Amino acid sequence: MPRLDGAVSAFRIRFVVAGRELDMSVREEFDDWASEGKDRGMEDRHWHTAKHVLARMPVEADETVFDLGTGSGYALRALRDTKNAGRGYGVDGSPEMARNARSYTDDSDLVFLIGDFDSLPIASNSVDHAFSMEAFYYASDPHQTLSELVRIIRPGGTFFCAVNYYEENVHSHDWQESISVPMTRWSRAEYREAFRKVGFHVASQDNIPDREVEIPEKSAFPTDDWERREAMVERYRTYGTLLTVGVVP
Repeated sequence: MPRLDGAVSAFRIRFVVAGRELDMSVREEFDDWASEGKDRGMEDRHWHTAKHVLARMPVEADETVFDLGTGSGYALRALRDTKNAGRGYGVDGSPEMARNARSYTDDSDLVFLIGDFDSLPIASNSVDHAFSMEAFYYASDPHQTLSELVRIIRPGGTFFCAVNYYEENVHSHDWQESISVPMTRWSRAEYREAFRKVGFHVASQDNIPDREVEIPEKSAFPTDDWERREAMVERYRTYGTLLTVGVVP
């Protein structure tokens, strides 16, 4: 069992309990996705904006990084490759996702754990920077998850929270219909309020447009997914990904 900064044996028990108590619908949903190879598909889709978020992170050489809802583990691999990050820890609620992430790299400094977002299997004050892409809204208690992030991030460290499913992005509102896992849809203001309530300073909040998804000419519409070209432009070029950056005082 990997440990951070001298975590004690009781911490190991906490991890095992967290693994057993995960909402089975969450585990089953994402285990199925992983077994079908959808984790790689998610990586490809998210990379259009995730790479810009990762580039903004003030990670210095050998700093410890954490990925909430790690999926295929691509974010940690990127931070190691581009910023020379040190130890990387990725947590996912799906055993299959974590297993796949481990198989995609032979880097011994990357550790992938199965855990509950509301009780992270990470020692306090042990992480320099945290990242999450398209995963935070799956937390059963998002306020508790933010509190856990404040707990594990060292003073001066950051949390870069990126989501496409949020209130202002009207084109995301029907996503809940296609997935059995309950999702939290907050507005920009609700993200800022929740971050501040648990102790984060909100350093910034903005939208990162997706400029890589190809948008057909107007004559091609309606398509299977879009009635109007204007709506597709708005979804990808205007709303894109909402990024909220919190700093631990």
